[in-house]
Amino acid sequence: MEQYEPERLSAVQVAAMRRSLRTGRASLTRRSLLRASAGGVLAAGGLGALSACGIPPAGRTQGGVAAEDHSAKEKEIAFSNWTEYMDVDDSGKRHPTLEAFTERTGIKVTYTEDINDNNEFFGKIKPQLAAGQETGRDLIVLTDWLAGRLIRLGWVQKLDPAHLPHAFANLSPQFRDPDWDPGRAYSYPWQGISAVIAYNKKALDGIEVTSVSDLLDNPRLKGRVGFLTEMRDTVGMTLLDMGKDPGKFTDDDYDAAIARLQRAVDKGQIRRFTGNDYTSDLSKGDFAACLAWAGDVVQLKADNPDIDFVIPDSGYITSSDNLLIPDKARHKTNAERLIDYYYEPQAAARLAAYINYVCPVDGVKEELAKIDRDAADNPLIIPDKAMQARSRSFRSLSSKEETAYETKFAKLTGA
Repeated sequence: MEQYEPERLSAVQVAAMRRSLRTGRASLTRRSLLRASAGGVLAAGGLGALSACGIPPAGRTQGGVAAEDHSAKEKEIAFSNWTEYMDVDDSGKRHPTLEAFTERTGIKVTYTEDINDNNEFFGKIKPQLAAGQETGRDLIVLTDWLAGRLIRLGWVQKLDPAHLPHAFANLSPQFRDPDWDPGRAYSYPWQGISAVIAYNKKALDGIEVTSVSDLLDNPRLKGRVGFLTEMRDTVGMTLLDMGKDPGKFTDDDYDAAIARLQRAVDKGQIRRFTGNDYTSDLSKGDFAACLAWAGDVVQLKADNPDIDFVIPDSGYITSSDNLLIPDKARHKTNAERLIDYYYEPQAAARLAAYINYVCPVDGVKEELAKIDRDAADNPLIIPDKAMQARSRSFRSLSSKEETAYETKFAKLTGA
């Protein structure tokens, strides 16, 4: 496969695309909808509403229902993904890694970027899944909380390890054992999403920021601090700063984190809670420092030398978007081959060079350096072992917890 130079977009262009393409709503972003959107459906009726539609409540874990696998006879895959989540060439029309996969295997990939919001997409596919019918898709990408829900409902097929040698060998340790899919029996990460602290050196004017405590407590930053509308990231980072494990916290721990954030709101320390529109505030200096997503920070740093980031000693929150094969998929083996393909270092490097999120594939750095040396050396894209060791995940929530926690967070943020 010949090498290509991924197109570089400014942070402003990236943010604009996410606002307009990933959500279709100017005031919301994919980052603000990813996992927090679970709270909306749960608060509005949640699992009770799902059960009323004939969907069993979450709580059981079993493999999905396999249709007859037509992979040998039908060399095709139907793949649904999020918008702007695949490498493209300079024309913006071709996907080099997908084309290389087809050239090698003869398997044609019908690739559709029709996922704009987790709950919206769940609404599209749940009637078929609940009825035991095929969705017309062989491979889908969902954020961790919804991936876990589909696995619990029994609507995702168990993967065959024999078809996933590269995925099994090359999956980064920090993604290997989520509590919603222990041992990755039903899913593999597409990309990781890390929450870090970003800052504008010019706006800080010599103030040191190394922790969430600095954001919440330093009076010199009053009114110039931003936190995220993503509950799991904002509360998770606050829990870590308080010495609590986001993977094991209690109701009391959660309430204490909310109370700490509320004090910062009440005294005017926090300017506002944002989706990824924080990129504009940070670049202009309206935010001196804020919680931010690694994929955005990569572009911000490229466009503005005053922007930088820090990983708190207490750790940082990492979530993931994940590849899954739904019930009754007609081409399961073909889909597994595509999952495995993206765990080969060369294909993973091409994807990482374009997307700039956390690559979940070990051993990719050398291949990425051939395309983009700066990306290969960027710990926000390829975390080193020390950074991986500080990665933490927000634990899975019961439906009762989801409703209660999102309600409290919405009150905090004024949503």
